[in-house]
Amino acid sequence: MTIAEIQADIIEEFSMFDDWEERYQYMIDLGKTLPLIDEKYKTDDHIIKGCQSKVWLNAEMNDEKVVFTADSDAIITKGIIAILIRAFSNQHPKAIIESNTGFIDEIGLKEHLSPTRANGLVSMIKQIKMYALAYQTQIN
Repeated sequence: MTIAEIQADIIEEFSMFDDWEERYQYMIDLGKTLPLIDEKYKTDDHIIKGCQSKVWLNAEMNDEKVVFTADSDAIITKGIIAILIRAFSNQHPKAIIESNTGFIDEIGLKEHLSPTRANGLVSMIKQIKMYALAYQTQIN
């Protein structure tokens, strides 16, 4: 699936819920399905700067696709990174770099987060794109 197709699925899933309590619960559930990061990557080198909670993110190349793993010490934040990993993991670096993140606005996520969590969300996206950029330069 392309990033756009995955994002469309996420938008559709979030539209099934009537209120933000249900959406938060869904995000928490998504966080529980997150492919866990190996303990050796739970270091300061892998912490996303700008997040209120601790969020560890690792990326590896596998068959010219970036595979992300992550974890967080906060359940909502874990759900947020799970959504991002679902959208961007197992994709070509160029596709990640060029991808649109408008789906986040479409599901209303940014407007329902505290300012510090919203800043953390931006930092997570930035780190994902930075990993993709680093891997893209290795391919070229």
